[in-house]
Amino acid sequence: QVQLVESGGGLVQAGGSLRLSCAASGRTFSSYVMGWFRQGPGKEREFVAAIRWSNGSPYYADSVKGRFTISKDNAKNTGYLEMNSLKPEDTAVYYCAAGILISRVSTTTGGYAYWGQGTQVTVSS
Repeated sequence: QVQLVESGGGLVQAGGSLRLSCAASGRTFSSYVMGWFRQGPGKEREFVAAIRWSNGSPYYADSVKGRFTISKDNAKNTGYLEMNSLKPEDTAVYYCAAGILISRVSTTTGGYAYWGQGTQVTVSS
């Protein structure tokens, strides 16, 4: 079992920044992928970014490329999502997730077995 605990959400003005954290526990993470998804009001949960824990390779949705940065701290078993130049359309509940890397990094919810509780990010215009 893997437990994930997110933190760092909040209210920010458009153009501002936030950093989300996801602390993982319960398993050695070397063979996992950590992903970030978000779900806006009335929308489906969508992929934001992911990172291969073994080598740190990042993957991004086109909508956040150049604005968001995913990273990790192996010693703390914690992943981060640095969000800059935030827009009102980034408003959503953000979830971190973890899944075993099979052949390639998944950008769908089905590729992740473990989920955090979610943290609200609200961007005001």
